[in-house]
Amino acid sequence: MAGRRAVAVAVAFLAVAVGLFLIPSPIDPEPYIFEGPPPLLEGPLAVNTRLQRGRKLFAGQLRGPESFTADQDGNLYTGTVDGKLWRIHQDTLTFITQMGQNIPECGSSMDYEPVCGRPHGVRLDGSGQLIVADSYLGLFRVDPRSGEKTLLLSNKQGCDGIPFAFLNGLELSQNGTIFFTDSSSRWGRRHVKLEVIETNHLGRLLSYEPETGRVQTLLDCLYMPNGIALSPDEDFIMMAETSIGRILRYWLKGPQAGTKDILMTNMPGYPDNIRLSDRGTFLVGITTIRFRGRVMPPFLDLIGPYPAVKRFMTKLVPLSMYNMLLPKYGLVLELGPNGEVLDSLHDPNGTLTWAISDVFQHGGRYYLGSTDLPFLPVLEQWN
Repeated sequence: MAGRRAVAVAVAFLAVAVGLFLIPSPIDPEPYIFEGPPPLLEGPLAVNTRLQRGRKLFAGQLRGPESFTADQDGNLYTGTVDGKLWRIHQDTLTFITQMGQNIPECGSSMDYEPVCGRPHGVRLDGSGQLIVADSYLGLFRVDPRSGEKTLLLSNKQGCDGIPFAFLNGLELSQNGTIFFTDSSSRWGRRHVKLEVIETNHLGRLLSYEPETGRVQTLLDCLYMPNGIALSPDEDFIMMAETSIGRILRYWLKGPQAGTKDILMTNMPGYPDNIRLSDRGTFLVGITTIRFRGRVMPPFLDLIGPYPAVKRFMTKLVPLSMYNMLLPKYGLVLELGPNGEVLDSLHDPNGTLTWAISDVFQHGGRYYLGSTDLPFLPVLEQWN
């Protein structure tokens, strides 16, 4: 594995070198340049092994349980890479429905995801129905008992004349408003690595009113907007911009309503979903770490000022090779309402999990999501 990773690193850096010399100049007039270097792992970010104190559930039965929600009866709900929705009750797994077509190839390759579906954000509304953001198909209401699906808003319909390409994060307010993110209007979920490499700002934060069918864009020109979470008073939404490692706050109420501010930049990794804890804090899954290297800066930092190089890489480097560049390091952050880091949980060797997409607290447990791993990691306690 180490040899394959060395080859992948060599190819990637060769692409950078070739791009720097053969491509005359950046073609994006405003490339995103990472602040740096990344923060030191000290204080609340200090390395620990607390994330290793858990266990794996449903190994080989669930692949990529990305996001979670739960009902008052203790049932947990999640979606997987094969386009299926599942109910978990006392460590028992039950199939609910298939978001797209249920064919044998589902889950065998990302190429089948547009047909099979890929549920990302899942939540329960006030009537006990599941609201699901399928990356390829749209927003759905799903009966968790019968599995009956109702399409609320299709990707093709989109908003403001722009179809959705990559539905991702999801949140519901007390009055039933559905907030969601479209991570990109260029690349779909199966090409997420290209979206990250190119660092486009083609994402949106949107809202949908189920009673009226009204959909509107709240923010646009976002860098791969991903997970979102409402504050306890629902006066703001905290949102992750994954491809640049940034946390935003969008105000829903008060004198700043309709505006945004930046809560956190220069993060130690790339944030995925954000969830509210029972302590009123925000739990953030880190999908890929961004630590200081001994010699070279983090790879995306290095190529950040050169959008032409990044586009060159998307044509030269196979998608599968990027996986070899990703270290198996698990990281979870706990943030305050202003984006301050309060705590962190680490798994430096990937003993339990890595590439964490979600941190969902329920029934005294913490369920850790992922986009591709073939199991469900669970922590029995935070400390």
